[in-house]
Amino acid sequence: MKLYLVQHAEAVPAEDNPDRPLSDKGRSDVRRVASFLARSVHVGRIVHSPKMRARDTAVLLAQALGPGGVVEEAASGLAPNDSVEVAADLIAGWSEDTMVVGHLPFMGRLVSHLVAGSEEANVAAFQPGTVACLERAAGDEDGGGWALAWMVRPELLGG
Repeated sequence: MKLYLVQHAEAVPAEDNPDRPLSDKGRSDVRRVASFLARSVHVGRIVHSPKMRARDTAVLLAQALGPGGVVEEAASGLAPNDSVEVAADLIAGWSEDTMVVGHLPFMGRLVSHLVAGSEEANVAAFQPGTVACLERAAGDEDGGGWALAWMVRPELLGG
């Protein structure tokens, strides 16, 4: 199983719009990343936090990754300062490739928890629009062991 953890793309400042939708740059960045991912990434569903910037990012990713994928809002557990334990327990029970779109510092702490067993390990350096691909460790029957396979940031794809 592969797990794709995504930091939402750049949003407008809260003083411009308290709902913080994606900025023009954020939309452009996520479209570029989505186009790149569409060549080889296939997910059955994309789960996102309730915040507008995460939902907007998830929808743009889903449009590029193809029809048939489910985009769903997480009831809870993906807010910037939520505990990673709840999400890690849910993920351990998943069996299909899934993408999760959320926020910092949560996404960085989640990757560190899943890969290194400590959310303070600083395993991955996220920026807006970054995608980290984790793979379930070979022979992992309980769903708890993960390895960081790759990461991509919008800046690596030009534009």
